[in-house]
Amino acid sequence: MKKVFYDAVIVGSGAGGGACAWALVNQGLKVLILEAGPVYNPDSDYCLESTEWETKRFPHKEPGSLPYSFGPMQELSDEFEHIRSWNHSFGRYNPSNKRMAWKYHHVQGVGGSTLHFTGEAHRLCPQSMHMQSRYGVSADWPITYQELEPFYSNAEKIVGVAGPNSDKLRPRSEPYPLPQHPSSYTSQKLAIGFRKLGLNWTANSLAILSKPYDGRPGCNYCMNCNRGCPRKDKGSVDVTFLHKVRNSKRCEIRTESRVINIQAGPNDRVTAVQYSDRAGNVHEVFGQAFIIAAGAIHTPRLLLLSKSKFAPAGLANDSEQVGKNFMETIGWTSSGIYPSILGSQRGLPSDGICWDYNLPDSIPNVIGGCRFAAGTAEADLLGPISYATRVVSGWGKAHKQAMRKIYGRVLCVNAVGESLSNPKSFIELDAQKKDSLGLSTAKINSYLDENEIRRIEFMAGKSREILDACGVNELFEEFGTYDIFSSTHVFGTCRMGKNWQSSVVDPFCRVHRWKNLFIVDASVFPSTGGGEAPSLTIEALALRTARYIHDLANRKELS
Repeated sequence: MKKVFYDAVIVGSGAGGGACAWALVNQGLKVLILEAGPVYNPDSDYCLESTEWETKRFPHKEPGSLPYSFGPMQELSDEFEHIRSWNHSFGRYNPSNKRMAWKYHHVQGVGGSTLHFTGEAHRLCPQSMHMQSRYGVSADWPITYQELEPFYSNAEKIVGVAGPNSDKLRPRSEPYPLPQHPSSYTSQKLAIGFRKLGLNWTANSLAILSKPYDGRPGCNYCMNCNRGCPRKDKGSVDVTFLHKVRNSKRCEIRTESRVINIQAGPNDRVTAVQYSDRAGNVHEVFGQAFIIAAGAIHTPRLLLLSKSKFAPAGLANDSEQVGKNFMETIGWTSSGIYPSILGSQRGLPSDGICWDYNLPDSIPNVIGGCRFAAGTAEADLLGPISYATRVVSGWGKAHKQAMRKIYGRVLCVNAVGESLSNPKSFIELDAQKKDSLGLSTAKINSYLDENEIRRIEFMAGKSREILDACGVNELFEEFGTYDIFSSTHVFGTCRMGKNWQSSVVDPFCRVHRWKNLFIVDASVFPSTGGGEAPSLTIEALALRTARYIHDLANRKELS
């Protein structure tokens, strides 16, 4: 069979893979995307119009997500009993004395985890890009905020970001493409509590349309972004970057195609990618540039699986840094009952936000910042089933009466914080657990040191203060990552840096040794920021890397 060559082969179609593909196609390159998951059709696959909308949070399709496992979890301390996860009806979510390994929340499919994300579109705070030189932790970014800024602006235009007029922490060269969303009634009540405490409450920047834009309608404020958006007003990668190139003759997307090996060749170049289709048949594809965008857990897994005589420790692992420096979601949510009806099941999941503690030195005696926002949707407290099982206790007539009285009155404060790397948090191959192809799965090793725990403690205390200032004097549930591993955002396992001995990729996301191998996902992040959602930064990095790949191709330096 005749070999088919591509200018670029991309593994993964989420924020990094989709944005990179769009940029490369627009620069005239022929691109192949290999996606392990299926296509989701917004017109038919999401369940918001059905009676099952609440029980099927996001309707994951077959084939399911790639499997993973967990290493041993740490012991919990009596000192931090006050930040254990609990519910008033059934007690602790984790009754054991060890941290619970629950879930890495992600979606496998065209568009990746942007299919179920809340739509938050944040730029990284510039001060968070200098964690090592200023604070002695994690690592510095080898690029500046100013270098990334024009790519942020470009990404915001593609996905359609709505935001406030000013952003003091993150300088902008031009305004957001769309005006900020109107504040929901729930958010207005939260704002009162924040301001009573002397805290700032501002409109959040969201990849959700505040008015019609680029052929998509404005948001209808149903609050269910996490369940998939059937209207396409949320700026997921499938309806933005990939929608713009899907019909291009220069872009091909192969779904249900699980990459099993990246083949290294002589002269420090990658030559091909092997993948298995849904029927189990193995194929090879060839190209000039190879871009990995499988996420901070599955990207290191794939690299470690790709051993050869040219890469005996795994591809890109000459410095033994692949899988190291794993950083996870550090989070907390407090939930209570507001004194009167809010209609808190309506609006946007996070239309307001507080950045007052975002800077790395803003929390007393703790390194690393955090942010606070509305959390009702993130806590999945939107429908009557969640109320009946988690909010309102009892049964029978009294239960029904309480449901009528309380439904729509839940008020939640959600906090997300900085995650700092440490030697005990890393991704490795699991020698015992295999996937359906007989390959080792990724094993997540997670450890929270005292600085991380103290940050969670601060976030919990402040969340309770805010709800109290809002007039909420009855909490019914709290959930945090001190005692339960629950991560949507994961980072750092293929760190970006100038020194090959302490990082995996260079400032343009090219693997140090391998001249035509690139990584464009959150695995390259040297630091996480103080609660910023990562998708916009991933997209900006991918656009910057795509321009660099195009320049290398023009100079004939890829082949």
